[in-house]
Amino acid sequence: MSPSQTLEDESHPSITAVNRRIQRLSLHLTPLPPFQPSPQLHMLECAKAANKLEVDKASLQCYMRGKNRELQEKVINFFESRPDLQTPVGIPMEEHRELCMRQIVALVRDAKIRPFRYVVDDPAKYFAITEAVGSIDVSLGIKVGVQFSLWGGSVLNLGTKKHRDKYFDGIDNVDYPGCFAMTELHHGSNVQGLQTTATFDPITDEFIIDTPNDGAIKWWIGNAAVHGKFATVFAKLILPTHDSKKVSDMGVHAFIVPIRHLKTHQTLPGIEIQDCGHKIGLNGVDNGALRFRSVRIPRDNLLNRFGDVSRDGKYTSSLPTINKRFAAMLGELVGGRVGLAYSSVGFLKISVTIAVRYSLLRQQFGPPQQPEVSILDYQSQQHKLMPMLASTYAFHFAAQYLVEKYSEMKKTHDEQLVADVHALSAGLKSYITSYTAKSLSTCREACGGHGYAAVNRFGSLRNDHDIFQTFEGDNTVLLQQVAADLLKQYKDKFQGGTLSVTWNYLRESMNTYLSQPNPITARWESTDHLRDPKFQLDAFRYRTSRLLQSVAARLRKHSKTLGSFGAWNRCLNHLLTLAESHIESVILARFIEAVQNCPDASSQAALKLVCDLYALDRIWNDIGTYRNVDYVAPNKAKAIHKLTEYLCFQVRNIAGELIDAFDIPESITRAPIAMQSEAYSQYTHHVGFQ
Repeated sequence: MSPSQTLEDESHPSITAVNRRIQRLSLHLTPLPPFQPSPQLHMLECAKAANKLEVDKASLQCYMRGKNRELQEKVINFFESRPDLQTPVGIPMEEHRELCMRQIVALVRDAKIRPFRYVVDDPAKYFAITEAVGSIDVSLGIKVGVQFSLWGGSVLNLGTKKHRDKYFDGIDNVDYPGCFAMTELHHGSNVQGLQTTATFDPITDEFIIDTPNDGAIKWWIGNAAVHGKFATVFAKLILPTHDSKKVSDMGVHAFIVPIRHLKTHQTLPGIEIQDCGHKIGLNGVDNGALRFRSVRIPRDNLLNRFGDVSRDGKYTSSLPTINKRFAAMLGELVGGRVGLAYSSVGFLKISVTIAVRYSLLRQQFGPPQQPEVSILDYQSQQHKLMPMLASTYAFHFAAQYLVEKYSEMKKTHDEQLVADVHALSAGLKSYITSYTAKSLSTCREACGGHGYAAVNRFGSLRNDHDIFQTFEGDNTVLLQQVAADLLKQYKDKFQGGTLSVTWNYLRESMNTYLSQPNPITARWESTDHLRDPKFQLDAFRYRTSRLLQSVAARLRKHSKTLGSFGAWNRCLNHLLTLAESHIESVILARFIEAVQNCPDASSQAALKLVCDLYALDRIWNDIGTYRNVDYVAPNKAKAIHKLTEYLCFQVRNIAGELIDAFDIPESITRAPIAMQSEAYSQYTHHVGFQ
């Protein structure tokens, strides 16, 4: 792009470009005038007092609480009343595992809170419970997820009435602790490539579960090393044929396999269990490895919702192909991704709460002969934490929306909604967990040396959360699923197909987004325009539409010489950027909707401020993309940057109120540096001072 293309309303652009170069050279030759305090500094000091929003904390807190907050408080209050169930800092692995088991049993039997009963019938309540127990101890949250969502959920979602009748009560009251044995040593994300086999024996009416090689050992299986008594094992279903030398591979199915004796807890014959050992985090979860040597199970142990085998070895299914059966099976297991996205927002809330409260408490340096100032008054600290606080709010509303859509899907079983939730859960799980993982390190750094103390929790939060980027689908793989779905929707648009709910904007406005940018609006730089939700959402969607159009063209071009797989790999980084851009558009749309629906005026104003910061910070972070296609002129880019910095400052002014609206009890944050009163006394007492 030539310099003349970026100039504004010039009749002689080449002359203007020369003049501009001369002006720049003159700056190097002319001495700078003596430094004078910027008028903007005085304006900001005044703004701090005059322009601070008045936030009704109670109203904002009520809007953020959600309808299941009382259920969460019941969980939190129960654990507060039981010091014997609280996890000490630095607890050894073996003790941590046993404590987690005691915690889950106490939750169900003493507190009378039964998460399993909500897994299918009211997922929103289930996710509220898992968020609450995860705030008590992340390992406990994961163990609850393994028991009720993965092991229990596989029985409910992949099995039929006979399985529900036989196993429901035992899973519900934790008499039947179980595992979800999908991942293998050599295969994780590529589930269709799993090598464990389940061969039907028509003589005995049994399936024979085998691990054919070391690469097929089930690995990282939660609940397997110590506590599990059953496992849902994913294996290739093999049927004999009339030709004794051939068999039929019906694809991956799920089977219930007992792994330990119900009473003696002894490992059952043919099953070898090893402990995966100490991990970076989540050491309260007993991950193990399972190898099967001709383990026989009854034919009824096949979870047969999508495919069944008769007594005489005939296979039947309502779905005609292996791929359709596989897609249906995985479609029923997206609840894990929904839960991880939802829980990751909880991590972000806690870490941002600790970092912001400490930044408001800690004072350092200041003008000569004047009191020290809060470190959150420094622009650099605001730049670290305020966009993160804005993102936390954005993710909160996006995760709520995801849970609502998932709950609706479980009630209606609408095919279009199933596909929509599958892609949406993949995208939000990937985007939110990746962002949170980076933010945990940033929060630690923002708290300096005190962020390094284990008692202030950043280390354990970071280590426990890190695996969220990997399990229930590696984030890079999940983003590719989103990109693939976008390309499918793009193709369907031009073939007259129906677009799913999440991608509606492609149907409604894609031609507008792909047209040449308006040279007039590209220069608009007023605050009202930049804070207009329509401008913000249009900018996000324009970027996504351009990325989608260009990657589709690149794939067509490269597939002619490299084939479809080679073309995909050649464009992979482009595809990942497309997926992230789309998910950012979805998050912003949900945030804008949440702002508009807020009934309290002061809360709505605060949310609008935070939403604007989220949107403009994202636009500024990718300003090169908008500049390259002349969507944003240089003066507008500069205005976006200045307004983003000012919004950071304005959000800082109400940061305490915004944090308080998360309504996180101090028994959950637990970090001494995040205490709202007597923080230093708590901290000094922890290390031994009286």
